[in-house]
Amino acid sequence: MKIAILPGDGIGPEIMVEAVKVLNALGEKFELEEAPVGGAGYEAHGHPLPESTLKLAKDADAILFGAVGDWKYDKLERVLRPEQAILGLRKHLQLFANFRPAICYPQLTGASSLKPEIVSGLDILIVRELNGDIYFGQPHGVRPSPDGLFEGAQEGFDTMRYSEPEVRRIAHVAFQTAQKRQKKLTSVDKANVLETSQFWHDIMIDVSKEHADVELSHMYVDNAAMQLVKAPKAFDVVVTGNMFGDILSDEAAMLTGSIGMLPSASLGKANKGLYEPSHGSAPDIAGKGVANPLATILSAAMMLRYSLGKTQQADRIETAVKKVLEQGYRTGDIATPNGKIVGTKEMGDAVLKAL
Repeated sequence: MKIAILPGDGIGPEIMVEAVKVLNALGEKFELEEAPVGGAGYEAHGHPLPESTLKLAKDADAILFGAVGDWKYDKLERVLRPEQAILGLRKHLQLFANFRPAICYPQLTGASSLKPEIVSGLDILIVRELNGDIYFGQPHGVRPSPDGLFEGAQEGFDTMRYSEPEVRRIAHVAFQTAQKRQKKLTSVDKANVLETSQFWHDIMIDVSKEHADVELSHMYVDNAAMQLVKAPKAFDVVVTGNMFGDILSDEAAMLTGSIGMLPSASLGKANKGLYEPSHGSAPDIAGKGVANPLATILSAAMMLRYSLGKTQQADRIETAVKKVLEQGYRTGDIATPNGKIVGTKEMGDAVLKAL
């Protein structure tokens, strides 16, 4: 099984080292091949997603991704900025379904910014559509305003759009996922304002007829943002569009104590996927050895489960992470009273030992 290893920028290389150590300790015959991406891709080949890196990603059975981005690239034209790499991979590999779990481990309830009774036992899965919406909608750009109060003035514009097949395929994924959990699905939109959201809303209702065993509810995105803080355990599976999903999944992540704990999977056809931590490249702490590698290690577990068919090995990794937390090991972002504060390498070593 071939795995493309794309460390990226910032803390990406540091956390990737620890995830690779764990993969290598499983006793499986994986073929791991590394390639530059993001700012590292730009430095090596003049583009954030070099052709050689894209070819590797296409040829691999799965992709383990670190993080991209650094302030020093902010002045580049948009098509050359590191973040274009992840957008390009999603587009070229047709990775349309993003799974972002938000799980509050019992040992970390004290690290959450909310009261323990609100987050204790939290287990939410956000299913985010990845290929459409305002991120990819055409046309977009900057132009003289053709109408309105400031006609003729320069304006920036983007286009929010979804086709029916795009909505239907993410709807089926979400319903099928809910069937394996508590059979509850919340669709989040802004149908009271946006035509695109009303279109989404109507298709979700239509698809629900094929999944009668799942209870479907609807919520406007502003209310969903509030309810995630007020009563997060009322949710189980949440399905939403690209932009709303980007925002809500990061909000949900912080309920757990730290975004440094949360993995993610971006899946396409035949379960081919890209796996990455939900956090960013954090250039302010890059090279200091203090980043939390657990989200990347847990992303590797998701990769084993969803793309490589290695469920038992995925369980081993997740059990090892829980054991390490029970033993009191903590990186700075999940520090709790009486916790053993360790660095990136030490946390990876602790998981390795727990295996």
